[in-house]
Amino acid sequence: MNIKINHIAKMEGHAGFMASVIKGDVKSAKLQVQEGIRLIEGVLVGREYKDMPLVAQRICGICPVVHNLTSIKALENAMGVTVTYETEKLRTLMEYAQFIHSHSLHLFFLSLADFLDMDNDIELVSKYPEEAKKAIKLREFGMEIVRVVGGRVVHPLTNEVGGFKKAPDRELLKGILKNSEDVLQIALELGEFFRGIKIPDFSRETEYVSLDKRGEYAIYDGDIISNFGLHIPVEKFEANFLELQKQNEIIKRVEHNGKSYMIGAIARINNNRVKLRLKASEYLKSLGWNFPDYNPFHNILAQMVEVIHSIEESRRIMLELLSSDLEEVVTKEYTIKEGEGSAAVEAPRGTLYYHVDVDAKGYVKNVNIITPTAQFLSNLEDDIAAYIPQILKLKDKEKEKKLRAFIRAYDPCISCAVH
Repeated sequence: MNIKINHIAKMEGHAGFMASVIKGDVKSAKLQVQEGIRLIEGVLVGREYKDMPLVAQRICGICPVVHNLTSIKALENAMGVTVTYETEKLRTLMEYAQFIHSHSLHLFFLSLADFLDMDNDIELVSKYPEEAKKAIKLREFGMEIVRVVGGRVVHPLTNEVGGFKKAPDRELLKGILKNSEDVLQIALELGEFFRGIKIPDFSRETEYVSLDKRGEYAIYDGDIISNFGLHIPVEKFEANFLELQKQNEIIKRVEHNGKSYMIGAIARINNNRVKLRLKASEYLKSLGWNFPDYNPFHNILAQMVEVIHSIEESRRIMLELLSSDLEEVVTKEYTIKEGEGSAAVEAPRGTLYYHVDVDAKGYVKNVNIITPTAQFLSNLEDDIAAYIPQILKLKDKEKEKKLRAFIRAYDPCISCAVH
């Protein structure tokens, strides 16, 4: 028996799915990418280093901030450029803002209908208009932070190697901070709504990989850890993880010790949950999960936990920044020099990794970008292969609905994967 889905809507990019089942045994389960390779890494070679963040962030329109930040960090590490504490905090604020608006989009408008047995979002919004408004308000809050800090929502302008072209407007930041208390309440209310959703019962043990930093829920900086005991600096990523390309595939896959692994919200919650802020921690406890939690469908609710945490942490960072000299984020003079550098930042969908090699004049000699979807693709397929036997007796249409929901719960980004 073959299971084929020609197109999976409501996710970033274009992909289908094919599985082969013989006498109840799943022989293969493959996500079929329906986009061409974009060769961004090749485009960057030979360009001046200042071009790299501007080009790289165009890999994705949903998560451009993390591509911008990770490429800048890799360049700074390559050339030995140091930045101020205020700069790091402002960049972290931008990343939390991206978590808020990306997760809110995925939670309500891309995945929710799957768990409410609805066929389209028109029906969803009609039945839950207040919840839809709340999801939109959360997105607007996150996007406003990116706009004020980065100059615009999509493909920010002000962030650069060494700092920022200009400091954000203090009064605009105060306005966002003032609004944040109401936004946090909205997130908690939406969280209560999502807590009532019936999540399929499925579990498969896997390795969870994420950043880790002492004393904080790591998203901007830290070492690479896993629940299986891995703990390495970011510079050792390529030495410990194997990037490979299979025949007739566009996406490069990534393995650790010859096996698939999982990243993203559910991985971060499993690895770093004790570092969540108060309200996010309380919400997570209310879900009643036992850890380690290996249900990939829980990635949805893990994103809700992160939205609450991201708002709490954004409030704390804005208070700290507003009590300091914001002009400290403005780029200071630095020296361009030859070198290699690596960096990793947590994207909404998981850890994004960059490695760059620049020459003495600041021109890019080589770039390697390893995106979250490329990392979790094999784990997604392994999970689905284990899940299919549970739904084999369903009618074809019902099987398709279950599989679409499973794939969308992972929140894949095909544009990033075919970069």
